[in-house]
Amino acid sequence: MTITEQVVKNIIKKLLKGEDYRIEVVTLINAEFLQFAIDFFKKIVDAKFKNTNITIDWYKNEFLNPKLPARDIAINSGLNKKTIHNMFNSSKKEIVIDASNEHYNTLYEAIKNLVDTEHDLDITLTIKFKGVSVDLNVSESLIIINTLAVKRAELRGGLWSTAGKRVEKPLMQTLCELYGVSNKNYSLKIKGKIIEENDFKREIDFYLIEGKKQHKCEVKLMGRGNPESADAVIARDSKVFVADKLSDTNKKQLNSRKVEWVELRSNGGFRRFETVLNHLKIPHEKLPENIDIEQKLENIFSKIFIIKS
Repeated sequence: MTITEQVVKNIIKKLLKGEDYRIEVVTLINAEFLQFAIDFFKKIVDAKFKNTNITIDWYKNEFLNPKLPARDIAINSGLNKKTIHNMFNSSKKEIVIDASNEHYNTLYEAIKNLVDTEHDLDITLTIKFKGVSVDLNVSESLIIINTLAVKRAELRGGLWSTAGKRVEKPLMQTLCELYGVSNKNYSLKIKGKIIEENDFKREIDFYLIEGKKQHKCEVKLMGRGNPESADAVIARDSKVFVADKLSDTNKKQLNSRKVEWVELRSNGGFRRFETVLNHLKIPHEKLPENIDIEQKLENIFSKIFIIKS
């Protein structure tokens, strides 16, 4: 599961314009889910066609096959690996297989009981692919629908969690580049090591540097937060907090602890970063009021996002 480079760029652009970035993540979720659904339907056609004389076990035989990756087995059963790990403190394949089979059997029995109770309910899902057509009865259709729902939930949770982490580094670099902050005055570290330029996958710490002082910065793309959000920043001993939105309580907490902050979706938005640089005595350039931000960002992105030949 990845956040594409273009989506990261689009999110940064929207954040610096004071716009809501969430549509970019939603669009990516939709794209990945629809592609999964199409691929899943193709597999169903193939599996059902090969097992026309078999009972409902055709689904279990094909989609809970131990030869499949553990993640696929879990999703096809109506679970996901994270849930299984939380249940059993492990996501080893053998545990995933056992949990998935048990859950699938329980799910199938629940669907069977529902169908037996709802006598007037009749659903037939017809899938056609390359001239081949298969019909799924009500029980089969409900299993398929449940699997799709679980997959979308997994994509949604994973991509929302990933989005913030993948944007942290390039967002802070972009802000520094906008204000002409020298790369000598900031550092990208993880456990004491410099992060590679094209590595956006790992959780990072970003530091603004003035002399021997290294000021830890944190980015959190949250909605209007609660006091606990600022508590987390204070607990991590961060000196600078860059957020999508901040509540008045957040700001009061941060100010009382002398933590510099930038609220991107506010009057002035990212331009408050200049105030932060001034307070921390970080050498920088003044950003012209009439600057062409779009063009400036394209130039910055060409430096930040290295294109591999």
